[in-house]
Amino acid sequence: MDIHEAIRGRRSVGRVKDDPVPPEWIEKILEAGNWAPCHHLTEPWRFFVMTGAGRDVLADAYADIAAEQSGQDDPEFRRKHAAKAYRAPVVIAVAVSPSADPRVTRIEEFAAAHAAVQNMLLTAHALGLGAIWRSGDPMYHPRMKQAFGLQPHEELVALVYLGFPVTAPPAGGRRPVADATVWLS
Repeated sequence: MDIHEAIRGRRSVGRVKDDPVPPEWIEKILEAGNWAPCHHLTEPWRFFVMTGAGRDVLADAYADIAAEQSGQDDPEFRRKHAAKAYRAPVVIAVAVSPSADPRVTRIEEFAAAHAAVQNMLLTAHALGLGAIWRSGDPMYHPRMKQAFGLQPHEELVALVYLGFPVTAPPAGGRRPVADATVWLS
């Protein structure tokens, strides 16, 4: 697949089949993330691959956060929120572990981790997988950091859900690039 075709054709795909994703494909996706650009060659990303019962880590965190925020802790309520972890056969949590090097600007470490996620999404698309980059308030909750053993200076930047798409993704569209461009000559 041509890189321009991959960029223009990739879509967020939230509905995927339960079929397992070959481990070698997951490794290709991780390898693509690992080759993202980064300032000072810090490689600040960390990947947590969850499949099968490994998704329980995420499910428990989702349930705990929802129970804390709502004051509800009945089993059905917890089950509903835990189910978010099982929307795909593979979930990759991507974290940033910013370097303590004084030359490094913290926000650039986040930019590198985000670039890693984009590389992963493009690779998933090129392999014919559906993928979606999920985030939202629960991802930034201290309980989620605890679930993945993150240190205080580390943060989650993405939950990438992967699987074989249920249906073909819709065609996309963008405004003309000229509408977002200012040329300074």
